[in-house]
Amino acid sequence: MKLNDINGLALGYTQAMMAGLFFIPIVKTATIMGLGAGSMAKNLLSSFSGLNVHAVEYRVAVANIAKEFFYLPATDRFCIHIDDAVNHIKNTATKSDIIFSDLYNAEGMELKQVFSSYLRDCKNALNEQGVLVINFWHARLQTRQKLDAALALEFEDRLLSFKVDSGNTIILAFKNDIPSMNRKELLTKAKWLQEEMNLPMEIYAQFLWTTQQNKFGLN
Repeated sequence: MKLNDINGLALGYTQAMMAGLFFIPIVKTATIMGLGAGSMAKNLLSSFSGLNVHAVEYRVAVANIAKEFFYLPATDRFCIHIDDAVNHIKNTATKSDIIFSDLYNAEGMELKQVFSSYLRDCKNALNEQGVLVINFWHARLQTRQKLDAALALEFEDRLLSFKVDSGNTIILAFKNDIPSMNRKELLTKAKWLQEEMNLPMEIYAQFLWTTQQNKFGLN
């Protein structure tokens, strides 16, 4: 967190994860799997006045530290669930427009994040036009292959992905078809988000269009 921008996103991969918002007309509910210092929650809450945010964090100490030192807002639009992410997403009644899955611990990525059962439960917890955004970083090739196979099984080919400079791969998995969108529409949405969120969203829109425009539902 930058002290002169407490609601900003200081890390490139967290900025990139917001690319999932390109495909959601009006975001009303977001769920973050893995609170950390709360940077994504703060940015979303400060950017969208009508948005409700749920964050799932396994360790109560992490939530307490985020509240004490990282200026998490006290608002009825924000709820922290102290729970195992796998258990929470399996049992939640909340339907989200977007789910951010960023599950890591001291040893690296939480391997349950690549299980078909977890991905299926995330898909079931999305609204009909919802998007699951996964941060994949610093894991063995075998783990990436397992994730790719699970995503293919649960989301078919409704996937977009790109790498950022830090080496993180950001994966967007769509519950239903990837919305049809032309370049102008995508860049217009990115420009609006860039102004609302104070993030370089146009860069990610340009990159997605350049590399994967064939998946945007257009001939």
